[in-house]
Amino acid sequence: MAEQLIFDLPSKPALEREDFFVSDANAQAVAVLENWHSWPNRKMLLVGAAGSGKTHLAHVWAVEARAKIISATEICTQDIATISAQNLVVENTDEIAGQPEAETALFHLHNLLLANGHSLLLTGSGDIQTWSLGLPDLKSRLLGTAVVHLQEPDDALLMAVILKVFSDRQINVSPSMLPYVLRRIDRNFAAVHQMVDMLDKVALSEGRAVNRGLASDVLDKITSKGP
Repeated sequence: MAEQLIFDLPSKPALEREDFFVSDANAQAVAVLENWHSWPNRKMLLVGAAGSGKTHLAHVWAVEARAKIISATEICTQDIATISAQNLVVENTDEIAGQPEAETALFHLHNLLLANGHSLLLTGSGDIQTWSLGLPDLKSRLLGTAVVHLQEPDDALLMAVILKVFSDRQINVSPSMLPYVLRRIDRNFAAVHQMVDMLDKVALSEGRAVNRGLASDVLDKITSKGP
């Protein structure tokens, strides 16, 4: 069968509170964000691996706290005085490490926002000690920020994430397919997104249904590629 054209349209993730599945792996982070009025110095750093739910949880908090959300990589395009006049989420803070202009902007934003009496949620991946921040004053501020971690996923959370990523792409799958997929993928969120992305593309290009047979073929390809 001739391959069909693929339009690589981005999926739209569901980011509402009711779409966030709480398990032992993230319950502490959820509780900390729900209790945001008690944050030390009105700021918190949410840390987790790629695809672990940081963005989803940050959006949930932003609705609750009526906060604006920006990416750290776009901070130099923002008016610091304006965005420091409200509660704020700064996502992917680790991505500006080694960028002097962006680090300086975040340092001033951090100080002004807290001086204005607002709350700040920052997100990032990995240990802050590994971020290679070049501005000592910013590093000091971040090291002085309370940290809550999204832990490695348990079975219940992985199953929920698999189902959610399929749902975000409007792909209906049978319940029996999920345990099969869970047994064969690496136990991390990045592997879930990789698997669903490949399934979606292969299904579209080959005109096949997303079922256990297709999943088997795709997972075989992922396994054969190795790390």
